[in-house]
Formats: sequence, C-alpha cells, structure tokens
Amino acid sequence: MTERFVVVGAGTMGLGIAYVAAGSGHTVELVEVDRERGVAAVRRLTELGERAVRRGRLSAEQAAADRERIILRAGLAEVAPAPDVVVEAVPERADLKRAVLAEAEALHPALLGSNTSSIPIADLAAELTRPERFCGLHFFNPVWAMALLEIVVGPATSPETTDAAVTLAGRLGKDPVVVRDMPGFATSRLGVTLGLEAIRMVADGVASPADIDKAMVLGYRHPIGPLELTDLVGLDVRLDIARTLQSAYGDRFAPPPLLVELVAAGRLGKKSGHGFYRWTDGVRSGGSEPLATPGGASEGPTPGGTGSPEAAR
Repeated sequence: MTERFVVVGAGTMGLGIAYVAAGSGHTVELVEVDRERGVAAVRRLTELGERAVRRGRLSAEQAAADRERIILRAGLAEVAPAPDVVVEAVPERADLKRAVLAEAEALHPALLGSNTSSIPIADLAAELTRPERFCGLHFFNPVWAMALLEIVVGPATSPETTDAAVTLAGRLGKDPVVVRDMPGFATSRLGVTLGLEAIRMVADGVASPADIDKAMVLGYRHPIGPLELTDLVGLDVRLDIARTLQSAYGDRFAPPPLLVELVAAGRLGKKSGHGFYRWTDGVRSGGSEPLATPGGASEGPTPGGTGSPEAAR
C-alpha cells in the first residue's frame, strides 16, 4: 500500500482528498501556505471524523487514528523527498498549478497528479522533466461520498503511470474512468454544459433555482440538481472552468453574466454561505423564491407577476 500521500492545497477538494487518503490508511501530508486556511482545514477534518462517528460509519478510535495520519505542512519545502503520491489541488489557474507541480516534481514522487477539472494535462506537463509520471487525478465533491475518480492520460503519461493511478483509485475506494487529455475531459465538459444552461434559465426567469434542480432530480434521476451542485463546487470554480472551456471550444461555453456577477459579489456557494441557495452550518435553505441578484434585482418569475426583473422589485 502507498505509504506517503501528499496533497497540496487545503481548500474544499484538497481536504476531501486528504480525508479519504487517511481513511484508506495512508500517511497524509496536507500542504497549505495560508495559515488561516490550514487551521480551518484541520478543524474541518476533525468535524468530518466526528460526523462519521455520529452516523455510525466509524468508531471513535478509527476517526482518531485517521485524523492522526494527517500532518499539516506550511509548504512543500517541509515535505521529505520521494513521497509515493503527490496530488496538486490548488485553485483552477494554469500558472499557479504549473508552479506548484514543478516544485512538487522536485521531490521525485513515484506518482504526480493534478486534481484539475478542465486544464489540459499536456499544458500542465509542459515544463515537467518527468511528464511520463504525471496524470490527471480528478476527484469529485464531496470526495468522501463520490465514488468516481477521473484519470486523465496526457500525451506523455506512461502506461505504468496509468496503471498506478488505477490501482491507487482502488485503494482509495474509488471507481476510475480513464479518459484522453482534452479540455474539460469528459465529466467537466458535460457537467459544466448543464450547469451553465441552468444558470441561463434562472437569468431568463424560466423557474426558481429550487424548481430547476427539482426538475432534474425527479425528471432525469440526477442525485443533485445543477444549481445546488454549482453551489457545492463553488461558483468561482465553475467560472474558471467555463473560461478555460470557452478558450478551447468557443462561446458555447461563455459564462453567463449572472455567474460573473455573483462571483464578483462574493456569492461563491456553500463555502461563502450564499450562492443560488443560502447555506448555514452546511444546510441548504431558500432557492424557491426568485433569485436576488447582487444589484438588488430579482431573477426569475414571481407568483402572479410578469417574470421580469423590473416587476420583481
């Protein structure tokens, strides 16, 4: 079994990956340069273990052991050479990811992966000296609940690295799919298409966020609606991905103005407490009323109204 598992970035995805890796028996080094975010991640990891105990999924002893396997690091300079796996999980910006991956590669990991959800692996591998050991390891949020791991094979990724990634997926309790390196891969390309169109529907006044989500859950048996999923992923993350796909495929992936406005206003979804829904202690509320936009108008139809923003004021 892999012994040393390094995760770079303690945001939503990074801490989820660290939690799952520790739960599968790995010693995890969670690297976060922002001290406050690192402290918050440690607190959140403890909460996740406590919740698992309350739900009967772990014993108190197992939760404590899992938590003890996670070590917070303030930078990659604190990580000893030759880890078994390094997964980069920093924000979805190519320049930032390339810088982190170059520093991580200097540690000579056996397997180097990026949790990118849209940036081409070939782009991220351009400045690596051993690109054959690099691949995409795209986890899904929440990592502890989602079974899928999308393994993205770049043009330089070796068959041995692909095999190692598939084996790692099994050890983490994930069910892998292997896809060729294209912008958006398979899942983001399809998922973002649905999410962006749902946002346009809100802006057009087709229905409230809650009713759009309910239609997809009941009508198409999606486990979660596209707008709630956008809140969970983060509206800023959706925006970054949309812009990446727009540069690759054109304006069919152009982000809706409403998404741009919400991100600019700091309404990022669950992590900020407000997106298409309001979130309090992880619990969703609202969404059945017309969406109040940052400018103070409402998007969507009002009961008995015309459905225009002006009528909703």
